[in-house]
Amino acid sequence: MPMGHTATAEAGSGGLTATEHRLDNGLRVVLSEDHLTPVAAVCLWYDVGSRHEVKGRTGLAHLFEHLMFQGSKQVHGNGHFELVQGAGGSLNGTTSFERTNYFETMPTHQLELALWLEADRMGSLLAALDEESMENQRDVVKNERRQRYDNVPYGTAFEKLTALVYPEGHPYHHTPIGSMADLDAATLEDARNFFRTYYAPNNAVLSVVGDIDPEQTLAWVEKYFGSIPRHDGKQPPRDGALPDRIGEGVREVVEEEVPARALMAAYRLPQDGSRACDAADLALTVLGGGESSRIYNRLVRRDQTAVAAGFGLLRLAGAPSVGWLDVKTSGDVEVPVIEEAVDEELARFAADGPTPEEMERAQAQLEREWLDRLGTVSGRADELCRFAVLFGDPQLALTAVQRVLDITAEEVQEVAAAHLRPDNRAVLVYEPTAPEEADETAAATTDETAGGTADEEAGK
Repeated sequence: MPMGHTATAEAGSGGLTATEHRLDNGLRVVLSEDHLTPVAAVCLWYDVGSRHEVKGRTGLAHLFEHLMFQGSKQVHGNGHFELVQGAGGSLNGTTSFERTNYFETMPTHQLELALWLEADRMGSLLAALDEESMENQRDVVKNERRQRYDNVPYGTAFEKLTALVYPEGHPYHHTPIGSMADLDAATLEDARNFFRTYYAPNNAVLSVVGDIDPEQTLAWVEKYFGSIPRHDGKQPPRDGALPDRIGEGVREVVEEEVPARALMAAYRLPQDGSRACDAADLALTVLGGGESSRIYNRLVRRDQTAVAAGFGLLRLAGAPSVGWLDVKTSGDVEVPVIEEAVDEELARFAADGPTPEEMERAQAQLEREWLDRLGTVSGRADELCRFAVLFGDPQLALTAVQRVLDITAEEVQEVAAAHLRPDNRAVLVYEPTAPEEADETAAATTDETAGGTADEEAGK
């Protein structure tokens, strides 16, 4: 029988509102009504990502994202995709360090179908999970790793920098894609235990945004999700706390077949959910957020030593966030020339801070990005889930814009001076190999990965 207790709260900002409800089995539900267009977005966040994995079993969270599209008790094979797309909707799923999410955007009159589909796989995926589906999706993920990481220029850069920024044994040391060795080692029982532990209603947040009747929507949620039993065996993720600074610069030189020399660097920055993280976002926007930024102007426009230069923020709630610098050099320019120029710009920024014009432009840029996200039903559904899962309060999504606008230039300067410095970064330098050497390396890589024997240490 559906479970009937519902707790409700409501808040709003800029004309946007959201109501919160909780089923007796622990599922949190967030509804946001918006009748601008006749569509509705369904977003389901499970509080599980690669940070919950253990050494020897990396990649399970991402593998499970794929398994969730392999069929459930009443929806066989590729039926989830076929039903959603046949009804005029779109769908996908993604995995990160901190969560796994699934989402559909449907014509309003097909909303019930999307809710039923998500409930069916939450409640009955194990009925369809067998060795055949496990092997099928294991191969899909391994091929994804080859195509997106191992066999493309700069493809493993993020993985390498993550391993340098977060020490061995840290829950963020490995990326969600996992290693080939661990993907091979995962068993059907591993997958079943993973599902039982993490794919429970009390470990999830469901948001529905758009042209909805809240009362009818909540009735459907109760009907389809209410009878799914909770599971209380989940352990909290391992502590991701680290010192504010790495303490010394660390670097790795990679010789690969790449189009140009590259300088990539990752800086430890404050955790998401703090004013300091918002200040860091503004600092990186001024320094490297687009063609009007300081580093782009210096390297690409003025010095003409680079063809591309950018600085972005990876927000993380359970560990230090990462400021990601990516510069591709021009012609025969050596990386030390680029690195010296970057350090000059960072030192100048730490000493003087942003100008009033830069602050205004950066805040306007981030405000526009936030409003673009909140202005679509799918983007708002995702943000409501994010703030509910990571910070316990979906309403924070509706006030995020104002928090960015409240940051002062002094806060931006302070976070840059404390964190954007040579003793707080991991550096990755790409040096192109000679053509003959590159051909041999590429062939060796293809042979190894095709045989499933890539030489990767378990846990990375």
